[in-house]
This record gives sequence, structure tokens and C-alpha cells, in this order.
Amino acid sequence: MSSLVLPNDLISIQWLAEHYGHPNLILLDASWHMPITQRDGHQEWLNERIDNAIFFDFDREVCDQQASLPHMMPTPQHFELSAQLLGINNDSTVIVYDSVGIFSSPRVWWMFKVMGFNNIAVLDGGLEAWKAAGLPTNDLPPVSEKRTQGNFKAVYQAELISDKQQVFEAINSDHIAIIDARPRNRFLGEVEEVRKGLRSGHMPSAINLPISEILNNKTMKNAYQLAQIFEMLMPHKQRVVFSCGSGVTACILALAAKLAGYHALSVYDGSWSEWGANETLPVVQSKPVNHVSLS
Repeated sequence: MSSLVLPNDLISIQWLAEHYGHPNLILLDASWHMPITQRDGHQEWLNERIDNAIFFDFDREVCDQQASLPHMMPTPQHFELSAQLLGINNDSTVIVYDSVGIFSSPRVWWMFKVMGFNNIAVLDGGLEAWKAAGLPTNDLPPVSEKRTQGNFKAVYQAELISDKQQVFEAINSDHIAIIDARPRNRFLGEVEEVRKGLRSGHMPSAINLPISEILNNKTMKNAYQLAQIFEMLMPHKQRVVFSCGSGVTACILALAAKLAGYHALSVYDGSWSEWGANETLPVVQSKPVNHVSLS
């Protein structure tokens, strides 16, 4: 069986349409929404999906279910078994998408990267772009079927995940940039946080890069545009830690930085859900000097 090689970490609707049906290809629907939206990603998958897409629940199932913080990374053993039960093999080619465009799917892309699996890409534009291209979806109830357990093996890459101590140490580092994906008004502390009990503001020395700055509505800007954005924010070849509200949209920035040619990347898993709740950690409420805004 010939292998299916991904051209990049972000693939187009056209690429997926051309390779759809390849025996090594596995489609994951990673739709997730902020609780305030009252949308349910799993229910949306039940209602409509790209045919044969499997739902990947990083919020309730493939996560640390004992953690007080939302959708924290599970242990390698938990992730490995979860991936195997979905029929994922070491030689699988995994495409992940969501129902918004590019929102929650990069979180699953990053989780696989953390677990040492690189043959995975995000579908640019997600389900909406697939439908806009006139490509078929399935709105019938999914058929329950027993999948052959895969042989996926997790090899944990600790450098791709940061904890609060590592972020605290990065605040005064000349070699590490902290980039926050939250909207500007939340970053500046001008509005209350969407999650109860969290302080408003940002980490000292953090740079604000809202995800809206790297997207063309619901698709990713091209690699050249992304490189321009990151070059304006920080020196090239610098290590970067991405943060957001709960570790989801930070992964969109990680994907953008990877496409722009950066490699020393990490995601703060607890993000503001952890930092903003801990009174011992420093918080700034002021206008950052190095905010970027490019059209």
C-alpha cells in the first residue's frame, strides 16, 4: 500500500477531495465551542460531517479528566489508547477539521504533535469551506461500528508543552517570547474574562496576537504573510510560548508559526484559565508596546 504524504501542516479542501478515500487516511472532526456559545461540537458532528469523519473529543474524553482546568493534556498512555481505539496506526495520515473553519482543530493537531505523531494536518477552512466548495457531507445518524484497534504509539515531546513555572521563568528571558492569542480587550484587561473567577489582564512581557490577525476570516493567511507578522513581533529563531484562554486558540498561533518557518514552539496548556486564577502569579493591565495589526 502506497503511503500518503502530506504537503504541509495545513492542507486545502482540494487536496483532501483528491485524496479522500485513501485507505491510510483518517478524518477527525474536532469541533468544540466556548461554553458561552451554547453550541455542542459532538451534536453538530452527529447532525452533519464530512463522510467517515470520526469525532475527537478533546474536551471530555481525550483529556486529563481529573484536572480542575478545562481540556488539559492527557497522559501519553491515555492518548495512545484513545487514538488506537479510533483505529489510528503509526502509518496513518490524519486530517483534522472543525465546524467553524480554523478554531478547535489545531488543538488536536498540536496534541498529536506533543505525542510524537507528525503525519497530521489541519483542513484549511474546515467543514464550512468543504461545503462551500460543493463537496458532499453526511447528515444521517452515524453508524456504530467496531473499529480495528490501531497500533498508534505515543512518544511524548515534553518541550512542546509549558507549565506555569516555565512561563513564569520565560517572563524575564531574552530568548523566549510569550504570545497571547486572546482578543485585545481581554489581553489589556478592559473587559471581564469569560470564565468566572479569573483576573483580567496578561502576563508581564507577553505580546498580544489575536487569532483574527492571522486568519482571512475562516482560513489561514499564507506563509509569507504569517512570516511578516511573526518577524514584526520578535527575532527569528527565538523560542515561543503560546497562551490563550484555555489552551485551544493558542494552538492556532502554533500552527501559524509552524507554517511561517518557526520550530521552537510550545503551548502553555493551562493558559489564562490557570494563570488568571492564581493570585500569586503576576498580572499586567496596560497597553502593550508591541501589538501588531496587519491586514
